[in-house]
Amino acid sequence: MSTVMRTAEAVERFGRGAVRNNLGRGRWQRPCRGVIVLHNGPLEPMEQEAIALASGSPRSALAGRTALTHDGFQGFDDDRCHVVLPSGARGPSMPGLVVHWSTMLDERDVHPTRSPRRTRPARSLLDLASWSRNPRFARAVVIAGLQQGLVTTRLLREALSRRGPCRHRALIVQSILDAAGGIQSLPERDFTTIWDALSLPPPTRQRATYGPNGRYFLDVTSALGFSVEVHGIPHLGVAHWDADLVRANEIVIGGERLLAFSSYAIRHEPTAVADQLVRMARSLGWPGGATNLSAVRQLQPPKRRNFRSHR
Repeated sequence: MSTVMRTAEAVERFGRGAVRNNLGRGRWQRPCRGVIVLHNGPLEPMEQEAIALASGSPRSALAGRTALTHDGFQGFDDDRCHVVLPSGARGPSMPGLVVHWSTMLDERDVHPTRSPRRTRPARSLLDLASWSRNPRFARAVVIAGLQQGLVTTRLLREALSRRGPCRHRALIVQSILDAAGGIQSLPERDFTTIWDALSLPPPTRQRATYGPNGRYFLDVTSALGFSVEVHGIPHLGVAHWDADLVRANEIVIGGERLLAFSSYAIRHEPTAVADQLVRMARSLGWPGGATNLSAVRQLQPPKRRNFRSHR
């Protein structure tokens, strides 16, 4: 039997007199409006989540990082309890909750049988990503959920298609597409735009070099004497990412000058990428004049301000 009940449920089960008597004698406790706990001891985390749900609408659900905890999500710890309520519902009276409202709380987004009641993993990941103001955090959340096997790209796309406008939507779409296998073409194409805007000498693509473990291919090599690697999502997991780091080290040990950029930096921080390319080129004697970064700045995605969610 659950130790957390709505007051009406406790009255129906035990009778109004028994409820008053146990509360009055301190055997039970009322942590917030409309909720009774059938003991007077410290509350366990699971009980606190049950109180959060019981103090709100019956259609409420744990959401975001709180819901993902029950699905085995690792990383991005958050001690706060996130709960989502139907749009227009009265907020819970339990203090310390992070409350969200949504019009999308049917069985496509909230699991109908799992306990505690919570949003499905795809919805939880999208919520966690869109609630953050940090775009890098949002991207990392989506990647982590895919890497840990909580969701598939198909489920994420379907969950995103049901949402209205949300923060980081374009970035979330990019991350899903990257994980689905488009990592080779998109970042390198965008990188070429930056390279051309700087008027650097035309580079060589996919040049082979050799190390202790065999042949490596470098994404871009400049005649000035340095190479560039474009890294996308390590969608094969930590082992893939670790292998990339070892490979990069071997390339540098072998005498190559190497710059490495993430697909995120190329898409969202092109001026920082351009600055490092220019400084590397000049350190190797490139006689290029004063570089005009205005063309690169035009690649920078505009920042959205005063975002308001309509779900």
